[in-house]
Amino acid sequence: MTDKLTIRRPDDWHLHFRDGDMMRDVVPYTARQFARAIVMPNLTPPITDTASAAAYRERIISAVPEGVQFTPLMTCYLTDNTDADDLARGAAQGVFTAAKLYPAGATTNSDNGVTDVSKLDPVLARMEAEGIVLCVHGEVTDDEIDVFDREAVFIERHLRRITRDFPGLKLVFEHITTSDAVEFVLAAGENVGATITPQHLHINRNAMLVGGIQPHNYCLPVAKREVHRLALRKAATSGNPKFFLGTDSAPHARHAKEAACGCAGIFNAPYALESYLSVFDEEGALDRFEGFASLHGPAFYGLPVNEDAITVERAEVTVPETLQAAGREIVPFHAGQTLGWRIAG
Repeated sequence: MTDKLTIRRPDDWHLHFRDGDMMRDVVPYTARQFARAIVMPNLTPPITDTASAAAYRERIISAVPEGVQFTPLMTCYLTDNTDADDLARGAAQGVFTAAKLYPAGATTNSDNGVTDVSKLDPVLARMEAEGIVLCVHGEVTDDEIDVFDREAVFIERHLRRITRDFPGLKLVFEHITTSDAVEFVLAAGENVGATITPQHLHINRNAMLVGGIQPHNYCLPVAKREVHRLALRKAATSGNPKFFLGTDSAPHARHAKEAACGCAGIFNAPYALESYLSVFDEEGALDRFEGFASLHGPAFYGLPVNEDAITVERAEVTVPETLQAAGREIVPFHAGQTLGWRIAG
């Protein structure tokens, strides 16, 4: 039995920091574990141009604890009116690492997102030519489509066309939740990858709905049936380089989650590595964890792997019931539970 594991320091290829006091209080949780993170741009107002992305990056850097090395990687929030020239300049200047497609209304702060994916075609053509990665929140938002089917419908309605019409475009299918998404990514070319969250490896939809509404297990895309969770676990632990770590950590104050209309998002940053490791341990795949956490993402994005290392060890860690952020209680993923791994030192 492996009781200690040393790997290249990992990266988080999808998360939310928010802004202001919330951002300043949650950045250290990510920086203690990860060397880099793809930061989502769905602020209010969203990060839609190079100047606002550069300013946001500086605010994040100012929240990194002294002596800690952490690099935020910025994304451009795509809209119906995205300036492709500005996006290309931002990428050339090293400000943008990727651009994010949110269908309008798909999730938190996505009301300014894309209303018609086909309107993005000129921007996608420019991104393909410039080698800019497209990150996709893959859900349709039509009222008549069941919330549990929206990812599968998005694949058929949009992703198949995008990958056909822009065969050289690098595309990350973010936070996949279904076996349909796993199969799509596996069948696509090497330019298509996917991130997988810890929550979608641990919970199915029962965790939201059994024993009363469980708002702290509610995120978008929502957790699906058990068959989908098992497909995700198989993909994540397979060693296939198309799949890599992306927490989609999304902090909300407790009162906002437990409201009459609660916010979508699970705050998993404080114990992200410990959460993922529990899955790989249960699946007998600890030897594949470094690939998923530290190697596949950089390879897909064309970035070097991190030079430094991190050591994790088998030990019980109890996750607090609540934490403090921005002067308010926030409930972390696995609140009150005991995990079997910890970061050494």
